Amino acid sequence: MMNKLETRIVSHPTDWTPLAQQRAFRSIVDAFSYPGRIVKLETQAAHVLPIVLATLADPATLLADPCELVDAADRQRLGAKSASADQARFVVMPGSQAPDFEPALGTLDSPEKGATLILIADEIGQGSGLILSGPGIQSSTSLQVTGIDPQWWKLRRKWNSAFPLGVDVALLGEHSVVALPRTIKVAAEGGR
Repeated sequence: MMNKLETRIVSHPTDWTPLAQQRAFRSIVDAFSYPGRIVKLETQAAHVLPIVLATLADPATLLADPCELVDAADRQRLGAKSASADQARFVVMPGSQAPDFEPALGTLDSPEKGATLILIADEIGQGSGLILSGPGIQSSTSLQVTGIDPQWWKLRRKWNSAFPLGVDVALLGEHSVVALPRTIKVAAEGGR
């Protein structure tokens, strides 16, 4: 298991090919269409973060990487503009680190300008832990995620309390992504 705060996450050259990015895009859309579903991403890199960013970010994107998880060469390839975590469209953070910022929540005229938080988890799997409910989930589903500070869930609830304003979350494991749009309710098993 890599220590997310000490190791930068590096891409594989194939992450920058159109075919790889098209496949990743379809998988990411699938993850957001089926919240809570664990979706595998194809990459030869050790982690999916670079292919996710290569797929979603471009030179017009404001990207915050306060813990410098993204390798400098990958950052240059992305061409995304650096921004503070409170202004960025995408914020990359280790899930184990509690947030010390308030992300962009969008406006009533432009709720789509709310940030997408990309949280690096230690492991993502089926099983007990979190109970997810909301649009795209029949009744509810359980998700086991390790390496996410519980403060993220408390603040996410606060940030998303004035819907349609809020943030979307993408949880990244080494080879998978789980999407939690702002419409999804997240509760710890046992009701906490």
